[in-house]
Amino acid sequence: MNPPLTTNTQAILLLTAPLIVGRNEGAADLLTLTEYNRLARILREKQKEPADLIGPEAGELVGVCAAVFGRERLESLLGRGFLLSQAVDRWNARAIWVVSRAEATYPRRLKTRLKEDAPPLLYGCGDTALLETGGLAVVGSRHVDEELISCTENVGRLAAGAGRTVISGGAKGIDRAAMSGALQAGGAVAGVMSDSLEQGALARDNREPLMDHKLVLVSPYDPVAGFNVGHAMQRNKVIYALADAALVVTSDFEKGGTWAGAIEQLEKLHLVPVFVRSGPNAGKGNSALLRQGAVPWPNPRDSDELSQALAKATETVAAELKQETLSFALRETAPPFGTVKTEPPPAPQAALPEATVSPAQALFNLVREILVRELAEPKSEAEVANLLTISKPQAKAWLTKLVADEELEKIAKPLRYRVAKTPARLL
Repeated sequence: MNPPLTTNTQAILLLTAPLIVGRNEGAADLLTLTEYNRLARILREKQKEPADLIGPEAGELVGVCAAVFGRERLESLLGRGFLLSQAVDRWNARAIWVVSRAEATYPRRLKTRLKEDAPPLLYGCGDTALLETGGLAVVGSRHVDEELISCTENVGRLAAGAGRTVISGGAKGIDRAAMSGALQAGGAVAGVMSDSLEQGALARDNREPLMDHKLVLVSPYDPVAGFNVGHAMQRNKVIYALADAALVVTSDFEKGGTWAGAIEQLEKLHLVPVFVRSGPNAGKGNSALLRQGAVPWPNPRDSDELSQALAKATETVAAELKQETLSFALRETAPPFGTVKTEPPPAPQAALPEATVSPAQALFNLVREILVRELAEPKSEAEVANLLTISKPQAKAWLTKLVADEELEKIAKPLRYRVAKTPARLL
């Protein structure tokens, strides 16, 4: 039995979800992700929440938001209560849950890593705890030969033996091979689907792992939604954001979702180290990804070697980011989250490449995850500095930022920090 939807989640569903019940398409006037983020900012400025748009005093707030989005449009969307109740009945009958970005139960990894790019809604079936375990993302093309299928299944088995959750896209080909290999070996799997979540939730092969808490299936899109190229591209962010490292088994060159997701990760997001299968038969796409900064997959022979490879890759990335960020602490005038510059600043008209900003932010995201986990029990600035092996001023800068973000809170006498009892919510 799914828990009842919160009023916040109900409001976000009404504003952004197609609520497909026996129909092929949703409403054409739904708020897009960009529009919803703008609405959320308006609500925060007014110290309101989405729930206030359907509360007893919603009229005035709807009027404020209508100046941007139009009253008729908002009232039409918010008036879909009967359609929402039908959709909820359908989801409950299929053990499908839904959580919104405004809730504390929304996966923290998606909030902290993707921020406003995190989907406003996440539908799913299975144990949500698997979404917080990290693991190895395995992605690749749909149309591959049996040799690659077998190779990928073995990767899934090794990951299971190493206690690493396999995160993949649920599509046929590489995705399903990785998931199947992990499940057959008793491992845990998170499948991030771009379409047909309902079919996945009802599939006979998925029943046992779902009930055994070995499998969770999630999607940012309506459970009944069919295949859409744009959705398949966009869900890649979710796959990478849930992982600790990623493996591209095979990719087309400069086309397809696997290529787009890997390039976005390598050139823009920098969330995790990206491995790529290499060798004479790797293909043009894989070779190009290696030139873009991906790491050759070491072809581990057993689970221990896989664990060592992943640990080495993640530690190397963390060390590089830490070294860049610690250089800020040596400059008293440098902002704690600024851009590392080893050359004179560019002319005013020149745009700073996005990749030069991302290492510091990526490290801060990593620090955020560590401190949110470690500060369940209060710690002082000195204890945090010792934990992270950094200077006390840098620890203070990070702690101050996390307090401002309402992720942490201060405790006086003596001064310590702990996880906020009511953490900041990204609406």
